[in-house]
Amino acid sequence: MDPELEAFIPLFPRADLTDPATDRKSFAGLASAVPPPDTTGMKIEDRTVRADPDVAVRIYRPHQAQGAIIWLHGGGFVMGDLDTEHPWATRVADVSGAVVVSVGYRLAPEHRFPAAFDDAYAALLWTAEHAAELGVDPGRIAVGGHSAGAGIAAAVALRARDEQGPPIRFQLLNQPELDDRQETWSARNFTDTPWMNRDKIAATWRHYLGSTPATAYAAPARAADLTGLPPAYIASAEFCPNRDEDITYALRLLQAGVPVELHQWPGTFHGSQAIVSAEVSQRQMAELGAALRRALAE
Repeated sequence: MDPELEAFIPLFPRADLTDPATDRKSFAGLASAVPPPDTTGMKIEDRTVRADPDVAVRIYRPHQAQGAIIWLHGGGFVMGDLDTEHPWATRVADVSGAVVVSVGYRLAPEHRFPAAFDDAYAALLWTAEHAAELGVDPGRIAVGGHSAGAGIAAAVALRARDEQGPPIRFQLLNQPELDDRQETWSARNFTDTPWMNRDKIAATWRHYLGSTPATAYAAPARAADLTGLPPAYIASAEFCPNRDEDITYALRLLQAGVPVELHQWPGTFHGSQAIVSAEVSQRQMAELGAALRRALAE
């Protein structure tokens, strides 16, 4: 474990997702403890995407942005909202120079799959339709997120391909949650890792799916065909149950002819980037931003 990260482990709440309402409050408290980001020179506005039902989004517009990213927060499909994601979304916009459309998607278990997935896709359609208003090139729209949000982003890319939806330039997938089966080595063996472990991952999938069998749009690792998907940057954490499914998905994309940049970060755990003072977290954030900036450049 990276020593800078290890020192903070006792401060992470022990949410097990058995009580989503309580865990959401704890998650919000953790997010509020993060120092507020500098939003100087950035226009931020809340908008509503007209859909069934409507979807709340928060738009971050840095100066002279070229492209945009549909950004989906983490939280195991159960926790998180536009406010808890505010520090992350601000940093993504700052380090990438892209317009960030942060999506306040519906949460499980009150709203199971495909609610969050449909909300995210509605945000993609809206962003493509409003590209001129946002000041971005409609051909430079990416999807991304972290943890459960990154898994939803990967699913949105699959749907856009299958339905000939808006062209997606890039996928930015940070520690994505992709596979409900939990059959990889890391999923089976990481039973006591910080913040996220096997039992907690299992709980997220129970809340998200209920009794509905998983499809590729719920768990993108189940997709049989990965051809024709957008180029991807995939980051995994060493001590994360999702690690091996992330690496496997990257390899499968490569084998399907999709360009992939894969970075497995040693000494890190799932969500450890919240410890923004750590040197490794700063490198992770800078690399996410640089990858997105390159992908959306001319």
